[in-house]
Amino acid sequence: MKKVWFLALGMFALGMDAYIVAGLLPDMSKSFNKSSAQIGQGVSIFTFSFALSAPIFSTLLAKFKVKDILILAMIIFGLANLMTMFSPNYTMYIISRGLAGVGAGLFSPMAVSSGAYLVDQKHKGKALAFIVGGMSVGTVIGVPLGLQVTSFFNWRFAIGVIVFISIVSLILIYLLLPNFKLPAPPNLKDRFSLFFKPQVLRVVSVTLCAAVASLGLYTYLSNIINYYLSSEHISIFLTVWGLGGLIGSMGIGVVIDKYKNTRLLMLMILVVLALSIGLIPLLINLPVICFIPFLIWGAMGWATQAPQQHILIQNNPDHRGSVVALNSSINYLGSSIGASVGGLLATTNVLFLIYMMVVVLIIGVTIQAITLRMKA
Repeated sequence: MKKVWFLALGMFALGMDAYIVAGLLPDMSKSFNKSSAQIGQGVSIFTFSFALSAPIFSTLLAKFKVKDILILAMIIFGLANLMTMFSPNYTMYIISRGLAGVGAGLFSPMAVSSGAYLVDQKHKGKALAFIVGGMSVGTVIGVPLGLQVTSFFNWRFAIGVIVFISIVSLILIYLLLPNFKLPAPPNLKDRFSLFFKPQVLRVVSVTLCAAVASLGLYTYLSNIINYYLSSEHISIFLTVWGLGGLIGSMGIGVVIDKYKNTRLLMLMILVVLALSIGLIPLLINLPVICFIPFLIWGAMGWATQAPQQHILIQNNPDHRGSVVALNSSINYLGSSIGASVGGLLATTNVLFLIYMMVVVLIIGVTIQAITLRMKA
């Protein structure tokens, strides 16, 4: 993976930025004198901006070289986080989160498409998983690191760490990424028509369900822990979830390259993900065992992305950049929806929030089962 590791570092910064807020909610709430649900809307703005910017800007900037686009994306992302770091009020915080989402939306699908371009066919699954895995590493290392930094300094310093990683990633991309262009993507009209292809629509519908449930619920993981236990346990549960994400996102590439039926694999992932989230209220008060649902939730949640991208690229080889961007957009749109809806329930009815997400996953399982049957 020596050809794509610096792309994974950029994804690390994205992952840390997207999910560190889940651990910083209490401190940011005090700083801006807002509720955790209101601070959580920063995640919604980030992910919604990501969802919109990925397909639009990847089309508008298609004539430019990949290296130039990734550099621009990382500059936007880094400056936006600098704005977050020095935000004097809640309004500036929200605006900066939106700009950071634009930078992330431009970077992520282009990095994934570049990874698939830079490696041999037989290693594409590993490359996709490795680059996407950069985001889970950003979670498993970045979120606990951010919490530790906050305990010694404050949440603004933790955001400063993201700015620093962005600068390092920017320099490495400038120095190490070769100059090349990906095949020109279709225009926006053709992209929308691609979205309405039944085969593509079924795949991204499943992506949406997985993201609403897994990423949306994760935004309020600290609320779950506060509800059942106490705030002093938040860090360890965030770490366990992130560790699961690391295992799932890194390990799934090997499984994809060896396991031929990716659709059946995806169905199994969704079923296990639903079970893990559903078991949280039943096991969270049991010593040691309480960590198992969070570990599996993290692993299965992060394991969904690479198979979905693999399926879309396999079925749409002439539009690999477009379908990857589309899937990434839907993933973050789902996260935005989940975070928005979760904000209404996180402080009032945590149990209902958890099982509502299980229902969303059951819908995803149903769609995937129908898709599998149609391909049989």
